[in-house]
Order: sequence, then C-alpha cells, then structure tokens
Amino acid sequence: MISLARGSRVDLLLEELWNAGGTDLLLTAGMPPQIRVHGSLYSVSSTEVLTRDDTGRLLDEVLTAEQSAEWNTKHEHDFSFSWRDEARIRGNAFTQRGDVAVALRMIPRQIPTMDELGLPPVLYEFTRKHQGLVLVTGPTGSGKSTTLAAMIDRINTDRACHIITVEDPIEYVHDHKLSAVNQREVGSDTASFPDALRSALREDPDVLLVGEMRDLESIRFALTIAETGHLVFATLHTNDSAQSLARIIDVFPAEQQAQVRIQLAAALTGVVYQRLIPRIGGGLIAAYEVMVADAAVRNLIKEGKTHQLRNSVVTGQRDGMLTLEQSLSALVQNGFVSYDDAVARSLYPKDVEARPRLRAGVLA
Repeated sequence: MISLARGSRVDLLLEELWNAGGTDLLLTAGMPPQIRVHGSLYSVSSTEVLTRDDTGRLLDEVLTAEQSAEWNTKHEHDFSFSWRDEARIRGNAFTQRGDVAVALRMIPRQIPTMDELGLPPVLYEFTRKHQGLVLVTGPTGSGKSTTLAAMIDRINTDRACHIITVEDPIEYVHDHKLSAVNQREVGSDTASFPDALRSALREDPDVLLVGEMRDLESIRFALTIAETGHLVFATLHTNDSAQSLARIIDVFPAEQQAQVRIQLAAALTGVVYQRLIPRIGGGLIAAYEVMVADAAVRNLIKEGKTHQLRNSVVTGQRDGMLTLEQSLSALVQNGFVSYDDAVARSLYPKDVEARPRLRAGVLA
C-alpha cells in the first residue's frame, strides 16, 4: 500500500478537502482541482489549472509500482490508501480524451455509530440476526458504505464472532473488538469477489460483508452462504427496495429464476434503500426505505410478484418497514429538508407530505 508523502501535492490537496469538510477530490486536465462539499463541486482557488502532465504526476504520487503497471495496461484502476491518521482514501484513475483523471473519496477513519447516523430502528434488529441476507442499496455516493460500516461495527462491539469483509477497495478499517474482523481487498488479498466468496465457507465466518454483488456468481455464493446459517450483508446500486430483489432474480437465466426466488425468499432478512438529500442550512441528510422480509414479502418473492412489494412496505410500519416517501415526509415536517428537494428525489412524489395528515381529528 502506498505511503503518501507529507507535503506532497496530493497530500496538500487532501488537506484542503479535509479542512473544507468535503468528500471528494477530482483531478482533471484543463481545470483546477475540484472538491465536493455537501454535494456541490468547487475549484481549489489556491491551485492553477492542471495540465495533462500534472494529472499524470499526481497519479504517480498515489500508486504503488504494481498498481502503476496495471494502470498502464488497463487505463482504469481502483485503489485505496491511508491519509495521515485522519482518513482512508478510495480512488479511481481513468482516462478521458487521452488524459489522466483521478477521483479520490475521503472516508474518515472514525466509524460513525448507528445512533450518530440516525439509522431506522429496525436496522438494529438486523445486526442481532445470526443468519440471513441484508441488502443495503442506493445510488453511488448515497452513504451505503458508511451505513454498512456502522452496522458491522455494532456487531463487532456487541458480540464475539468472526466477521469477514470482501471489498474493492477496503474503505473503513475495523479494529478487533469483541469480534475478529478480517478484511480482504479484491486485487491484493483475493483475485475477485467470486473467488473470495468461494473460499469464505472454509474460513469459519459468522458474518460476511460483500462490498458489491456485481455478477451472477457473487450473488449465487452470497445466497448460499446466507442460507447455510451465516449473516450476509451486501450492496446493490438500485432505485428502491423492490427493484433490488428484481435485479437479483433477473441476473439469472429464465429457467433458474423460479428456484432463485425460493432461495431468495428463504434467505432474505431485509432491504435498506437510502439516498442523500440537501439539508436546510447546509450539508446532506439521509432518507431511507426499509423492507423487512415478513411472511407476505417472502410469498410475493416466491410468486414472482416483486412489483407488489411496495404495497407490503406501505402497510408494514408495524414491523418497522418504511417507504422512502414516509422518510422524506418526516424530514420535511421536522424542518430538515425542503419540500421541493424531497419531491425531486422521490419516485412517488405525490406521496411526499409537507404536513402530517389528520385522520378523524387525530394526527396520523
């Protein structure tokens, strides 16, 4: 792993990002370095426009010799490294119009607690399970990795077990607390997600985190591991909880989908969908959708009626379920986000309510 020199150009740019409370640093030829703060991009005013040679030299500062060799072959590369004692950096290098470009995501070393994130209460129940599949879904940059890190840290704090993570790259670093936590990075500790998952059952895990289920083989292994008495957490890039389950099923050939639906219905514990919303006064705040795998949800999955799952979420508040629109409405009503911002990020904007509903003279 690279050891970034203190005072190097990238180090100083990351310092500016840290001091601004930002999340991302973008290095592109033809413009000054850009930092993302509360979702918006700003130029680093103290730095001149980057040339194509500049971006190449900046990339050289953050890659090992082995990573450089892979970069020179593929012209796309994911990597990570530690920055001072403050943060982990997740990076992606790519080319655009023949020039080098680099995107760096800053991940504070301190893992936030579930309480600090304000996660829905039912997620605490998910962490207390000893088997099943928990999906955390949402668009890129929605905080999925942070939510998962907080949930894994909760397990690590509360009970003695063996936790294995498979990530590309490793983002949050977990210390051993009550649990033993072994973190494997694709590319350095294992060749691929399927390879790591194939080996996982021989490594005596209690809890497994799959950084992303990208392909049929990874999904198949994750389902099998969850079915055989292990708690599995995984991420998907989808737009709501129901779509996440449809995505998993649709990855498989048509002749296998009936069996996969049965397997998924048996293994599933719950699905969390989240996205970040601009907060009034600055910053971002998360809105959530939560589906709990109760009997009705399991039956709909087995019957291939994933399009009806939203109805189960709407009516499942007693079991801790929550639609995105209910979450957005609560954020609006409590003064955290504007009604317009909430509606703009909803798939069902008519269900976002600016004020609590009255039912027979009583607040709903």
